[in-house]
Amino acid sequence: MDTMRITSPAIQDNAEIPAKHTCDGENVNPELVIENVPRGTKSLALLMEDPDAPAGLWVHWAVWNINPNIHVMVEHAEPRESVIGKNSWGHNSYGGPCPPSGTHRYLFRLYALDTTLDLPGSAGKSHVDQAIAGHILGEALLTGLYSKRR
Repeated sequence: MDTMRITSPAIQDNAEIPAKHTCDGENVNPELVIENVPRGTKSLALLMEDPDAPAGLWVHWAVWNINPNIHVMVEHAEPRESVIGKNSWGHNSYGGPCPPSGTHRYLFRLYALDTTLDLPGSAGKSHVDQAIAGHILGEALLTGLYSKRR
């Protein structure tokens, strides 16, 4: 079977994220395309993170219990019946790139899981990391770059 992939018509891997998906634009999540989900997957989890943030890893989006049969996560919409967790701002929503200075990397990490996660929406990345340990059937990564407009 082919390796699981996450791509976007808006973001080429290791290329700039369009302003529309950032704090300089509409601040809406990009469309994401999911391919080659491993057999036996019961749910997907997605974490969007900025490892270059001055205060350490910054979570922009945390979504879990995504239906494994989904092929497209629609722009400006969250997958139905999924759980949206807390981002680093403390919101249960997508928060687009908004770096204070320089170019930052934004990692869209997709996990195929052999279970669904019994986590409330008040959970964040650390809870997701603990819950997915030992349950990962596959991983995919899409990296976008962004520098704040001046």
